[in-house]
Amino acid sequence: MTSSRRTPVRGRSRIAQAGLAGLVAASLVLVVAPGAGSAGPVRGTDHPRGAAASQVKATGGAVVTQVYDLGDLAYTDRRSGTVSEVRGVVHAPAQLDGALPVVVMVHGSWWACTKARASEWPCDKGTPFPSYRGYDYLGDYLASRGFVVVSLSMDGINMTSFDYGDRARLLNHHLMLLEQLSRGTGPLLGQLPNLVGHLDMTRVGTMGHSRGGKGVMWQASDRHRSAWPTGVRIRGVLGVAPVKFDEPGRGKSDTFNTRVPVGVVTSGCDTAVHEGGQEYLDDVVGQTHEPAYSISLTDGNHNFFNTTWTPPGKLTDDDSSCRSRELEPEEQQLALARYADAFYSRFLLGDRASAALLRGDKRLPGVRSEVRHVRPVD
Repeated sequence: MTSSRRTPVRGRSRIAQAGLAGLVAASLVLVVAPGAGSAGPVRGTDHPRGAAASQVKATGGAVVTQVYDLGDLAYTDRRSGTVSEVRGVVHAPAQLDGALPVVVMVHGSWWACTKARASEWPCDKGTPFPSYRGYDYLGDYLASRGFVVVSLSMDGINMTSFDYGDRARLLNHHLMLLEQLSRGTGPLLGQLPNLVGHLDMTRVGTMGHSRGGKGVMWQASDRHRSAWPTGVRIRGVLGVAPVKFDEPGRGKSDTFNTRVPVGVVTSGCDTAVHEGGQEYLDDVVGQTHEPAYSISLTDGNHNFFNTTWTPPGKLTDDDSSCRSRELEPEEQQLALARYADAFYSRFLLGDRASAALLRGDKRLPGVRSEVRHVRPVD
């Protein structure tokens, strides 16, 4: 979706996460209330459509889910004046052992409130739309693999602003709060005391979907990395169906990234942004000092990556251009979970074996895909 308010299109009824139960089948989920050049494409192997996500099980342990909330008016952007909520959901291993790498996720532009006629922030009608909870499946999966995962709400921005800098700066604000929490200080301490000493903010990965994808590319870029909060180091940035168009007069500089590993996931049946995210790789061929990877899911669409945007339900939309052969939501979500796990395992955990999936030496089961790899210049 490319605007903050849109008339939904009725899609086929389906249960968005039915097949993902097996992803964390080994996990008990507890909910706690707040208190050199580019190689050519590698075509993946075809698999039967019926390859169910539930056939793949996570190998990690139990996961605890916690929500933190400082209110709908907790943050005002000093540059733009945009007023935003400070709200997020944390997925973490139930047994915390030392300081763990952190993945922070940012959703894109969707309805800001649960009532389509809402026109003000905070919501004058309805309540904040839970887009940030649409990646719970991914948060649980990654947490079961040893990451602490935080998904951020950006509804205030969706209601009042289309500025990618707003998204990047709100992301930096949350990173600052998490870094403070890691040292036992700051406003999140009262809500998330169990995470003190367990967040390694020098090993942070970011993920953004849709407009959030450009937001995280902006935040990680060569031009904007000086704005990272003290004590925070971004080790990898992953764009999922990311928006890619450059501001007039600024070119690609706001999202040009040659010093942090880049991953991109796009979809062949995406009617919102198509395959535009591949341009993030095109931009850095022959210039980047870190590897860049992408995977295109041949039959994937834009919205199924987020379960709250996925039919059935109010204000949801099946945006696929190939509904007769589109991936089931749980198949598409499983593909993202496996790819994201490989990406963050490689760059936050140092697991070199994970690069086989990123390079295309190893295939994602159950989906048709094309993989690219841009090699660093040194």
